[in-house]
Amino acid sequence: MKFKLDENFGARTQQIFRTHGHDVLTVRDQKLQGCSDQRLYEVCRAEQRCLVTLDLDFSDVLRFPPQQAHGIVVIRVPHNPTLPLLEQLIRQFLKTLETMPLDKKLWIVETGRIRVHQSEETEKE
Repeated sequence: MKFKLDENFGARTQQIFRTHGHDVLTVRDQKLQGCSDQRLYEVCRAEQRCLVTLDLDFSDVLRFPPQQAHGIVVIRVPHNPTLPLLEQLIRQFLKTLETMPLDKKLWIVETGRIRVHQSEETEKE
C-alpha cells in the first residue's frame, strides 16, 4: 500500500512501513513541511496515498472526507509521547491493516484500539 507520513514522523517510522512492504514517502521527502492541511490532503489524493498523521485536524470528516481519500490514519498519542509508544501504535495499525481495508476510511489509532469511521456512502458501495 502507498502511504504518506506527515512531518512529525521520522526515518525510524518510515523504516517500519518499508519493513512491512509498503511504499512510503514523507512530507519532508517532498518538501511539503508547513503546507496547509488542505494542500496535504489534496497531494495525498492525487498520489493515491493514505495519509498517516498525528494531526487531529484530519479527523474532521467534513473538511477531509475519507470517502474521497485513499485512507486517513490519525495516530492519537498522549502529550509528549515516547518513541517506543509511537512505534507500538504504528505496529498496532499495520497489524490491523492486514485484516481490514483502509481505502476511503478514517482510522483513529489509540493505545489498545482502533476506531474506524466510514461514511454511509462507502457502506452502500
